[in-house]
Amino acid sequence: MTTARDLLITTLDVASDRPVEQGDLSLTLAGAELIDLVEARAVTLDGDRIVPGAPLDMGDRLLDDAVSSLTRQAPYESVEDWLWRRGRGLSAAYVSALEAKGELTRQHRSWFPLRSDRTAPADSPGLHHATERLASGDPVLVGLAAAVGIHDEPTENLEGLTDDAIVTVLAAVNDAVTELTAVRQRREIEDAAFDNIWRAP
Repeated sequence: MTTARDLLITTLDVASDRPVEQGDLSLTLAGAELIDLVEARAVTLDGDRIVPGAPLDMGDRLLDDAVSSLTRQAPYESVEDWLWRRGRGLSAAYVSALEAKGELTRQHRSWFPLRSDRTAPADSPGLHHATERLASGDPVLVGLAAAVGIHDEPTENLEGLTDDAIVTVLAAVNDAVTELTAVRQRREIEDAAFDNIWRAP
């Protein structure tokens, strides 16, 4: 299992208590992919720039897609730019991939933000692996779960993270989610103000 798959399963497992915005999840999944690429030495970070190594077979279709989409010319892509570009629609891609493997099931509820039906993890080895990884306090998964809002541990307070590249990615994920939340709130305020203008006598 990849970190992104573990994150998605964990998110869907607790989504009934803490609904997650699709955009927040997509950004965080892009961060999870990048962390796996760092750990596999498929990329290194030069400051906040993603420097690709030799192309690797990651053994996972979506991670292979991530490798093939890397910018391979200097000055390379920043972590922030990667999150926004790679993250576009990524949560739906992961949901589809896990559904195809039978690791997700559909429950007919209209309030879940990813789909009109609530998507939940099936009772599978993938679910057990993801929940055990989070319960063990794995700092990477805990950090990503905190960024997407399904874990109470603040990202900046995590212990056990000694890899500067991973710390950089987690910080960028947290910043991107915060930025997206601010954009969403600003739009809600603007929409409410617009509605009030039309309702005014």
